[in-house]
Amino acid sequence: MAGKLSMGQKELLRAKFMEMVKQKQKTLKEASVALKISYRQTKRVYRAYKQNGDKGLIHGNQGKPSSRKKTDDFRQAVLDRYQECYNDFGPTFAAEKLLEDKLKIDHETLRRWLIEAMLWKIKRKRNVHRQRRNRKERFGELIQFDGSHHDWFEGRGPKCCLMNMVDDATGLTYSFMCEQETTEASMKLLWDWITIYGIPQALYCDRKNAFVIDREPTIEEQIANIEPKSPFEKACNKLGVEVIVAYSPQAKGRVERNHGVYQDRLVKELRLNNISTIEEANKYLAEKYLKQINLKFKKEPLKPENAHVPLLKNQDLRDIFCFEEPRVVSNDFIVQYKNVCYQITKENKQLPRPKSKVIIRKWLDKSIHVIWNNKILLVEKINFNKNKKEGHIPLSA
Repeated sequence: MAGKLSMGQKELLRAKFMEMVKQKQKTLKEASVALKISYRQTKRVYRAYKQNGDKGLIHGNQGKPSSRKKTDDFRQAVLDRYQECYNDFGPTFAAEKLLEDKLKIDHETLRRWLIEAMLWKIKRKRNVHRQRRNRKERFGELIQFDGSHHDWFEGRGPKCCLMNMVDDATGLTYSFMCEQETTEASMKLLWDWITIYGIPQALYCDRKNAFVIDREPTIEEQIANIEPKSPFEKACNKLGVEVIVAYSPQAKGRVERNHGVYQDRLVKELRLNNISTIEEANKYLAEKYLKQINLKFKKEPLKPENAHVPLLKNQDLRDIFCFEEPRVVSNDFIVQYKNVCYQITKENKQLPRPKSKVIIRKWLDKSIHVIWNNKILLVEKINFNKNKKEGHIPLSA
């Protein structure tokens, strides 16, 4: 009904007691106690009631537009800009980008405007009961590790994979893009993390072959009491990093949710910056995106102590993040690896005896190194087809 007063529970209760005071059924002091307001306030309320009745109890700003209300022109400018540049952005992310365009708007206000303009729909999720695991207490105590295959360039560039690490205690993230989720890419990712932050205590990953070997040991391994490990697991063992295997995506939910953030925000940032190659994307990640995303979402750990361990001075990450295989030296001081023969030269101060075991290490830069007694042997690659040697294999760079 037009002109009808909109009174809340508080106003209705005050009206009741003010009428009782007016009818001399209660005193102002009794009304003050019942309404739990001061005696002076009760007198002001009663005065307003006597002058204007029920209307005197309603706040004077009721029905008036808010002083903070945005103008219709501003609203239209926001909606036009949203449709022009951010039509598939969520309200929160869109509000951040609009602020960069000098259009300051609260994300909830934007959400309401978009829903009213039928530019955004409320996404309802079916509730699934799961018990949340508490975060680790210290930075570096547990790192969640995974790769995310996605159309990162929205058809503008090649399909690729985002290799991503997320600290469980703080949510701090580090990532880069590569063509495939490989063991080599996993090693490079952990190498970068160690270079920046130090050696973490444990890694949480799934059962992909790039990370772990998910098979029973062979008969030979059982006889030798050897547990099969992937090159990535071997590298982690050298560093003292525990590898924990997750048996469901929900178990490593921290990194899975982080993938969702990347797939929403990073995809749009790459579009806005017209980035369509892996090289450009990695440069953007390193120089801008990772700083912004960590500043926005990083949390303080429950305990300030850093659980990372520094790398020892004599540790060379090239000898840790590599592919190793044992070999036996032949009678003519040759070892064979991947159908290629390497001659151990006389220039070595000490030579392994024939039938001695050596280790072949393939570094991530593809160079081959023969290790005996923890020393790199000088070898020459033999090309039997041309019946000539191809020069000395260099030692570590």
